[in-house]
Amino acid sequence: MNILFLTIAYNSSRNIYSDLMNEFRDNGHDVWVVCQTERRNNRETHLREESGINILRVKTGNLTDKVSIIEKGLTMLSVEYLFKAAIKDYLSGIKFDLVIYSTPPITFCGVVNYIKKRDGAVSYLLLKDIFPQNAVDLGMIKNNSLIHKFFMMKEKKLYAVSDYIGCLSKANVKYLIANNKHLDRSKIEVNPNSIKPMELCEIDKSSVKAIRGKYGIPDDATLFVYGGNLGLPQGLDFLVDICKELRNYPQIFLLIIGNGNRYESMSNALKEIAAPNVMLRKALPKDEYDKLLSACDVGLIFLSPDFTIPNFPSRLTAYMETCLPVLAATDEVTDIKDALLEAGCGMWSKSGDLKTFMANMKGLAGSETLRRTMGRNGRRYLEEHYTVDRSYKIIVSHFEKAEAHTNV
Repeated sequence: MNILFLTIAYNSSRNIYSDLMNEFRDNGHDVWVVCQTERRNNRETHLREESGINILRVKTGNLTDKVSIIEKGLTMLSVEYLFKAAIKDYLSGIKFDLVIYSTPPITFCGVVNYIKKRDGAVSYLLLKDIFPQNAVDLGMIKNNSLIHKFFMMKEKKLYAVSDYIGCLSKANVKYLIANNKHLDRSKIEVNPNSIKPMELCEIDKSSVKAIRGKYGIPDDATLFVYGGNLGLPQGLDFLVDICKELRNYPQIFLLIIGNGNRYESMSNALKEIAAPNVMLRKALPKDEYDKLLSACDVGLIFLSPDFTIPNFPSRLTAYMETCLPVLAATDEVTDIKDALLEAGCGMWSKSGDLKTFMANMKGLAGSETLRRTMGRNGRRYLEEHYTVDRSYKIIVSHFEKAEAHTNV
C-alpha cells in the first residue's frame, strides 16, 4: 500500500512516529511523510528520501520554543492549507491507500478530506492529544469563548472525517465516546504509544560511573530522572516543591532534562532553591539521552492536577524500555496509574500530594531490589503491550477485515 502520514514534527531518530512508519516500510509498504520545517530553519519546502521513507518538509511559520500565542495560532491554522498545497505540488502522481495523522494539531481535516476524495483512501487518526479541552483545563483558553467554540468545531470535523480513531488508552476511548455521542463507537479503539524496543543489554558499574561523571552526577546517589517537555501540562510548581524537599535527602539526585516554555522559570526557581542534588539540563540528542537513561535508577512522570482529560505521556515507553521503575505524580483522570499498577512497574500519587510522593521516592531510593523488580516488570509489560508491531497490526487489520468482507 501507499501510506501517507501527516504530522507536525518528524525526525528519523527513534520515536513513536518514526518507529511506526519504519514498521510500515519494513512490511513492504511505500511510505510518505508530510511534516513542517519552521521558518526559523531557513529551509524552503523540499522532498527527499530518508532511510527508505519519502519525507516532504513543508515550510510553515514558527510553532515551537519561544513563540507568541498569536504566531503559534496562525501557524496552526495555516498548516492545513500549506500541507494541502505541497501535496498537490509534490505528490500529485501518487494514489494513497491509507492516510494516517496525529494530534496535535486538530487542523488536518481539510487535507485529510482532500486525500480521501482524491484517492479513495482510508483515514486513521492517532489521537495523542485532546484539544481544545486540554487548553481549557490549563487556563490557556476560556471555556465557551469564541476561540474555544472555533477549535471545538475543528475537533468535531476531524473526528468525523476519520474512518478510525486510535486512542492512547481505555480512559481515552471512554472520554471520547462520552463527549462525542454522535461518533460511531465501532471506529474508536485503543492504539497506544508504541516503539520498537532496543535490544536489552546490562550496563556495568564502570560504564554507569563514566556516564554520570560526564554530567557531574555522583555515582553513589540514587538517580531520578525527568526527561521531556517543561510546560504547563506538567504542573511544574509541584516539581519545584519536590526540589525544595530534596535538600533534606542528599542520597537522592534529581536530573531534569528538557525544553519548553517553562524552562527559564524552572531554571530561575532552581537557582533560588540552590539544591546541590538537583540538576537542570537542556534536551539532549536521542542517542545521548538513551545512553544517559541507562545510567539512571528511576524515571519520573508529571501531569498537571487540573486536567479533566486522560493524558498518557509517551515517555513511559522510554523508561520501560530501559528497565527503569516509574514514579508518577498526575491528575486523577489519567489511567497511567492503572497501567503502572497492572504492570507492577512503578508508584503513583496525585500531583500536589508531596507527603505521598516523597514516601514513594524514599521507598524506591532505599531498595535496589524493588527498583530492579519494577524495572524488569516494566520492560516485560512494554514488550507485551506497547511494541510498534502491535500498533501496525491494529491499523492494517481494518484492511484485512474489509478484504474478507469483500470476498464473502
